[in-house]
Amino acid sequence: MVNIQLLGGVGEIGGNKFLIRDGDSKLLLDFGMSLGLRGQFFSEPFLAPRDGQGLISLGILPDIHDLYRDGQEPPIDAVVLSHSHIDHAMCISLLNRKIPVYCGETTLAILRTLSEMRQKGFENDLDGLDFRTFRTGDKISLGNIQLEPIHVDHSVPGSYGFLVHTSSGTIAYSGDFRAHGSKSTLTTDFVDNAKKSPHEIFLCEGTNLVRGDLRTEQEVLEKSEHVIRKTTGLVLASFSSADIDRLRTFHEIAEKSDRILALSMKQAYLLRSLSKDKHLEVPDVLKDPHITVYQRTKKTYYHWEKDILGQASVKTSKDIREMQDKVILASSSYDMNEVLDIQPGPGGAFINSSSEPFNEEMEIDHERFINWLNHFGLP
Repeated sequence: MVNIQLLGGVGEIGGNKFLIRDGDSKLLLDFGMSLGLRGQFFSEPFLAPRDGQGLISLGILPDIHDLYRDGQEPPIDAVVLSHSHIDHAMCISLLNRKIPVYCGETTLAILRTLSEMRQKGFENDLDGLDFRTFRTGDKISLGNIQLEPIHVDHSVPGSYGFLVHTSSGTIAYSGDFRAHGSKSTLTTDFVDNAKKSPHEIFLCEGTNLVRGDLRTEQEVLEKSEHVIRKTTGLVLASFSSADIDRLRTFHEIAEKSDRILALSMKQAYLLRSLSKDKHLEVPDVLKDPHITVYQRTKKTYYHWEKDILGQASVKTSKDIREMQDKVILASSSYDMNEVLDIQPGPGGAFINSSSEPFNEEMEIDHERFINWLNHFGLP
């Protein structure tokens, strides 16, 4: 008999943790952090969890015997990740090291790179995890369960949905997906395959089930290019460091408008890692003439920052200040002190190309960001 237990991701954004049982076979689809529930108890960096037991005690993580690293024989056969976002994958660091973690090759590259860039802690320690990678077309047997990963388009590369074949029928799981991105055919592939394999249950991501004003990647390119071509000063562009499609969009605009795209050290380090995967077709951060790395003002640099700064083309705040009409600077609200050093002149513009605030804390952060932009006179 097949049983599905929804341990997270229901009535909230992210936090997906779906336990599927088929007889003695058990697997977890995703193991992400419930950001809303976590935010009810913690506000980093001033109040952060000390260990996994604290998260379990507060009900942020499910209390399953031997699921975590101190356990002996694992209670499940595998954890399967749909993609690398923290609300789907963050909690794997706490797992019993005897539990294999299945994920796409790109997801593994992103997880390892992000872990390398973060300060070591119990929530980003991947040491000892048994990663096993897959691509579309693979079939994974886990006891009575056969797993079929199929790519989908999402704001982070290497995202997957799954057909979970059990003794009682097939369960389809969408993971996170979109149909308005530059690779929407990937999502269509998943839908077509799901149609061919009649399923009893469909576990579907529902953030945008209501009608919304969604822009295609082509529309983002055209409208952003229109703004940038009319801009005579510095352009600030805000987008997620893992959104490779959006990075490609602004890189293309930089080429067309004879500007350079100045990436953060974090974006550049991640891009260098992903450039090893030829399927992704990302620009070469070390060789592309329209990409540079913005060197933040710091007294000391982490080893990975020194690594990328030692290999890539680099620009400082002084450099950017003297060539504002030639730059698209990737920036966020956390970079505003750097923008103070750059001193944007007249004729600049800001393009917000990241997700909208979806809770009160993010609304406050957004208002603070607007205050900075108003101070700089950036429309």
